Amino acid sequence: MRILAIESSCDETAAAVIEDGRIILSSVVDTQIETHALYGGVVPEIASRRHMEAAVRVTEKALADANMDKHEVDAVAATCAPGLIGALLVGANFGKALAFALRRPFIPVHHIRGHIAATYLAYPDLKPPFLTLIASGGHSEIVMVRDYTSFEILGGTRDDAAGEAFDKVARVLGVGYPGGPKIDKLAQDGDPKRYKLPDSHIKDAPLDFSFSGLKTAVINLAHNAEQKGEEIDRNGLAASFCAAVVHTLVPRLETAVKQTHAQRVVCAGGVAANSFLRAALQDMARRTHTRLYLPPLSLCGDNAAMIGSQAYYEYLAGNVGTTLQNAFATAEIGENICEKR
Repeated sequence: MRILAIESSCDETAAAVIEDGRIILSSVVDTQIETHALYGGVVPEIASRRHMEAAVRVTEKALADANMDKHEVDAVAATCAPGLIGALLVGANFGKALAFALRRPFIPVHHIRGHIAATYLAYPDLKPPFLTLIASGGHSEIVMVRDYTSFEILGGTRDDAAGEAFDKVARVLGVGYPGGPKIDKLAQDGDPKRYKLPDSHIKDAPLDFSFSGLKTAVINLAHNAEQKGEEIDRNGLAASFCAAVVHTLVPRLETAVKQTHAQRVVCAGGVAANSFLRAALQDMARRTHTRLYLPPLSLCGDNAAMIGSQAYYEYLAGNVGTTLQNAFATAEIGENICEKR
């Protein structure tokens, strides 16, 4: 089954053709990074307009790269939740219209389910159940994937997501947007022990985490240094921040591994590209004797290939939308967005 997938939940307009949920026939991503970098972050209205300009172009490129005509696709999928609502509506309505015109099924996909499915594309042997750490710009959760369309949230952030904290700290350090890769690069030449940063603990919730205190500590440290006329060790602060994020995420994931007796662990989302986190997860896998699945860097960020992969399993489960399918800014990973109102 060949699925044409569309992704437009934030600031990437993407299209891909995926076969049987595991094989990438094509994958095209049109990024808006340069546009939003001027403002230090994503401007939702601009993102929506850019999606409208790029949707047809990236879809035609994806079909051409797959050596296919649009009439040869078996279904059309699109991200319908969660994300920036204006951006989501562009991709969802474009996907629905294309499916209607081609008389093909339309498959709405949850964006975070897609991030998990990116790992299926890199590891053909990976099958549920497994434990997942989701770390992205808008979400930080520990999730047990019981089946391809069955998810249980075991823990999550009480405030900011890890990726959001990276972007805000990047602004403080003056490295610009997007923060994740730029802080990671800056941290390579820094000492992770240069600055002592807080590690939050949530009472009676050992699998939950918080990043607001860590973010605020970095902001206060930088502002205090500025007021005193002192120079910040930017490399050291970046490295210390990366280490603090890792120390927030990995011990809780390790606790979840022990509680669930998981044998397989996945890390998904944009923050999964962070070199400090990847190294710490590999160390954890050795300690716990679990098998770790890390998607390649090309599949960590937003893309349509991951949406096409998850769409295949949604289709097999009967989760097919109609022309009345709506998009939603928020949705829990366990929700069936075909039934959400």
